Amino acid sequence: MNSPKNNPQHQHTPHHVRKSFGQWLRTSLTARMLTVGILILVLLLPLSYIQNLINERSSRQQSVVQEINQKWGNDVLLYGPIIKIPYKKHSINKTWDDKTKSYLKESVTAMRHAYFFPNTLDIKAQVDSKTLGRSIYESVVYSSKITLSGNFSIPDFTLADIPKEDILWEKATLILKSSNTKGIQNNLTITLDNSKYPLQSKFGQGQHLHKLETAYINKDTFDSTTPIAFHLDIQINGSEQMRFIPVGKETNVQMTSNWASPSFNGNFLPDPDTKEISDSGFQAQWKVLDINRAFQQEFFGKLPKLTSEAFGVRLVIPVDEYQQSERTAKYGYLVIALTFLVFFLIQTASKINIHPFQYLMIGLALTMFYTLLLSIAEHSGYHIAYFIAALSVVLLISVYAKSILKSFKFILLIFCSLSTLYGFIFVLIQIESYALLVGSIGLFLILSAVMLISRKIDWHTD
Repeated sequence: MNSPKNNPQHQHTPHHVRKSFGQWLRTSLTARMLTVGILILVLLLPLSYIQNLINERSSRQQSVVQEINQKWGNDVLLYGPIIKIPYKKHSINKTWDDKTKSYLKESVTAMRHAYFFPNTLDIKAQVDSKTLGRSIYESVVYSSKITLSGNFSIPDFTLADIPKEDILWEKATLILKSSNTKGIQNNLTITLDNSKYPLQSKFGQGQHLHKLETAYINKDTFDSTTPIAFHLDIQINGSEQMRFIPVGKETNVQMTSNWASPSFNGNFLPDPDTKEISDSGFQAQWKVLDINRAFQQEFFGKLPKLTSEAFGVRLVIPVDEYQQSERTAKYGYLVIALTFLVFFLIQTASKINIHPFQYLMIGLALTMFYTLLLSIAEHSGYHIAYFIAALSVVLLISVYAKSILKSFKFILLIFCSLSTLYGFIFVLIQIESYALLVGSIGLFLILSAVMLISRKIDWHTD
């Protein structure tokens, strides 16, 4: 029997068949591709951690801003003024009597309330805004002077078929609802038909809007044949936004402010012909008619929640570092994949051996960009932070690539590729409305370039 040593078949076995698994990992194109793919998946873990860190810091910002707002004064939502008049509601209760085998009828009188909205409501608001900060966080707050004026039509109970003798005119009051009573800076006294009535807090627990109500109105007020005029001045501290509910049959709002970044929101937008925004502030006017809204001028029995009909303005801080950092981090997978692709193509085309550990170091350097961006942006703003973080990572990887690739042209290629990639992502963040279009075109061009470059690579050598 021939020994293995003397076996001709064994002696002529090709060398590549006898390669060890380690040699296959170092020299096989397929193995390198698998290794790079696995490393990309591994780097998803630190990227996920970074996104959680951004969300955590953003939540911390929101809690600090909320604490600042609670101490200064929360957002302002005004609902009113409204005339409230009680009336008697009669009904018959029927109960079955087993003795008489018939129903016993009992007359029951209950107290109900009718609510009447203004005929006209004119609101003028002067909003003086500023920022308040705590540590590295800040919030938009304001001090405002608001004037409510207009008139009421004489309340008409015939709409609900309520007899005159059941109306308690002598117990009529005026009410005003607000989301923020803590920020009120003056005693509220509403003038109605030349008589003054102080507003007092009447709200209870669990209500989103706090109710302010006057004492009983002089019933002679309702004997007039002309509309009943009213006037109210409010000085109030608030934060972030101011809104109104258009309870007037015709509601006119005029607002001026020194804040240069307003966001008009709610169910109605200001008249575009009156809206002006500049570096020194903004001014806007709204006009809402009863036909424009989804509720009537009077309610019998219960006053509904109408916050969905509110409109106004939100005072926004122009740059939200956490929002932009979060959007940037979403491109982390793309940055790592494209960077590894550049190194892989260079490695394949030049036959330079790049160890998996070196790929890992490059990937970790790429993830460090996002922690640098987040930490610097909290102190100096997003744009400066992005430039510093991107330049730091590009230089770090280029210097590190010098020890791997040796050739200056390859190092220059890495530097230009990373600079272009970070510049491309920065543009995507700035043009949010066109991000999908620009991103799709950019990725198409990148794919086209990779396909052209990879045409000359022999993918069958393994």
